[in-house]
Amino acid sequence: MNLAALIVTGDPALADGLLRLAAAADAHAEVAYGAAEARAAWTWPSLILVGADSAQDVASAGLQRRPGVVLVTGDATSDPYRLAVEAGAQDVALLPDHEDWLINAFAAAGEPESGWATTLCVTGSRGGAGTSVLATALGLAAAGQGLRTLLVDADPYGGGIDLMLGLESHEGVRWHDLAERRGRLSTATLRETLPRSGDLSVLSWRRGEPVPVSGDAVTSLFDAAVRGFDLVVADVPRYPGDIGRAALRSADTTLLLVPAEVRATVAADGLAATLRRDTADVRLVVQGPAPGGLTPDAVTRALDLPTAGTYERDRRLPAAIDEGDLPRACRRGPLTDLCSQILADLSLQPYAYREQAA
Repeated sequence: MNLAALIVTGDPALADGLLRLAAAADAHAEVAYGAAEARAAWTWPSLILVGADSAQDVASAGLQRRPGVVLVTGDATSDPYRLAVEAGAQDVALLPDHEDWLINAFAAAGEPESGWATTLCVTGSRGGAGTSVLATALGLAAAGQGLRTLLVDADPYGGGIDLMLGLESHEGVRWHDLAERRGRLSTATLRETLPRSGDLSVLSWRRGEPVPVSGDAVTSLFDAAVRGFDLVVADVPRYPGDIGRAALRSADTTLLLVPAEVRATVAADGLAATLRRDTADVRLVVQGPAPGGLTPDAVTRALDLPTAGTYERDRRLPAAIDEGDLPRACRRGPLTDLCSQILADLSLQPYAYREQAA
């Protein structure tokens, strides 16, 4: 494991406390009991935490000035800012007040900066349009291409998108478990604790009444998601709520699924205007067949939106959804072809490639 942080202190209690915070952030930290011991590793980690007891020692050792140095003290009566200047620290953390800040700093230091995931939202112009099916099929297609993908269920009353994948009985974190989360969330923790199938991870809801999810928890989740995945696909209901709006605001592209029907097209016109308040790039997906002969071109002209593609409903899918066997049904067919086209247009790069490039 790469060294994320170096703790420089001769105070065993401070060292133990900081190691505890590093463990909470899933970050690898080591302790150097003085400047001489710290010298060999001084330039390696992203984060250096210097205890106030060691600030003078670090200052007199002539260690190279570098970013990412924080002075840590539990004594509010001292002059920590003077000590920070002498030790070459850019920040000061006062314990216990700044524990959350330090956990976030540990978590950030423990993760490589390898770029950001693409976030794709999917919503529909009417109920039953097949939004969850399209979102799930996109997740499956992306994972099948080796893209590390997160499928987010932003609809607490949608019945659970994990059911479509047959993952409802799999152990793992759901929204209920993250509802009161505060601070930075480790991407490694997120990937390891969510239910998943291959490269497709799923964040859904537990059965029963949904719990309210705090704004901090939603922010923490999407922040970790874009740091740790290649693609985030969010299934957003027409009335999005806090989670849906957060997804839309972080989206690179939002797909508006419209059945080739007059009422669905009229509804889509109003919904598109609402979506533009939260997301800039709204693209149209038209689903056939049209019961009244309305063509995809006519829908596109009526809505004046860029199109991401069209497809015909697959009669195999309803039974596959009920049986939790959507992955098998999505191996081929018009929906699968559409998803491949959409992913090709996004020009995504696998996480491992981004890590190497970074």
